[in-house]
Amino acid sequence: MYKIPLFDLNFDEKEEQAALETIQSKWISTGPKTAAFEAKFAGMLSVKHAIALSNCTVSLHLALKLVGVEAGDEVICPSLTFVATVNAIRYVNAVPVFGDVVSYENPTISAEDIRKKITPKTKAIIVMHYGGFACDMDTIMAIAKEHDLKVIEDACHGPLAEYKRRKLGTIGDVGCFSFFSNKNISTGEGGMLITNNDDYAARTKLLRSHGMTSMSYERAKGHSTAYDVVELGYNYRMDDIHSSIGIVQLDKIQADLEKRAEVRTAYLNALNDVSGIIIPFADYTDFNSNYIFPIVLTDGDAERRDAIRAQLAEAGIQTSMHYPAVHHFSIYQEFASELPVTDFLVDHLITLPMYSKLTVEQVNYISETLKKLI
Repeated sequence: MYKIPLFDLNFDEKEEQAALETIQSKWISTGPKTAAFEAKFAGMLSVKHAIALSNCTVSLHLALKLVGVEAGDEVICPSLTFVATVNAIRYVNAVPVFGDVVSYENPTISAEDIRKKITPKTKAIIVMHYGGFACDMDTIMAIAKEHDLKVIEDACHGPLAEYKRRKLGTIGDVGCFSFFSNKNISTGEGGMLITNNDDYAARTKLLRSHGMTSMSYERAKGHSTAYDVVELGYNYRMDDIHSSIGIVQLDKIQADLEKRAEVRTAYLNALNDVSGIIIPFADYTDFNSNYIFPIVLTDGDAERRDAIRAQLAEAGIQTSMHYPAVHHFSIYQEFASELPVTDFLVDHLITLPMYSKLTVEQVNYISETLKKLI
């Protein structure tokens, strides 16, 4: 066991009680709790539609289908992301075109590189708001408009985070969120697709439930007694047990993010005089989710980075690395391209512990340990 883990689940008896009440209600599949979770999420993000799904990977899959990406189309995306972002592109037999990130200080996809990668086959852009810090959405949306491209926001790291006072996920055509166990909002597994497009929302509800025109809960309540299947759909639904936990998590999220902001400030204060590291987004001013706290070593290589991580572990501090570059995975070698900034980062990134329960004393211990090792 680590003295200081990378992440700590923000659960207590409220989540237990919510799940128990749902089980006792005798309706545990998609139903009233899921509808309530969707409405609450949509309201908090000021978006017209939020559709709960079984995870964010399927949200990305459906998003690509909604915007019309088909076999052979190209989708520009980051390589510095979790592989699910790119897997979803292959689910629709499209071609991932990897864009480099802006800089060591800003590891979000580069708008300039997006522009360079556009071809007549380009159909969409997937951006990933790294760590809950926004991509340059004004420029990316302008490029998309100029070339008639759709924009999908992978906002897994950024619930309630903002870009110029707009919530991440609400700026592009479709936004996708994750509620995996280590995310800011956690239901164990789960995801959400958000959009202001009525047609996209209606089609998502069809596709998530086998293409059926009505769901079990609607029929159970007498709203319909039969259904048709009008499109080849999937079983991508979220159930009411997970949704009931999600509702409780939404009640906690604002306070959690405010505490994370304090943790980030403590880190910045403790590490501001350390040579040999870069702290990405150090001057970022928009409200953000602080999903992770990454640092970038300026010297050495992956072997040195791994050695420092091993020594931090010996000191009781769990770390990670967000992320291995997708274009280096065996399955994506055929789509690989030159991404020099991404390639440097994946050899020099360390993710330090970040969660709302971290104390200033713990942050100082992590920081002092890191200073000595560097």
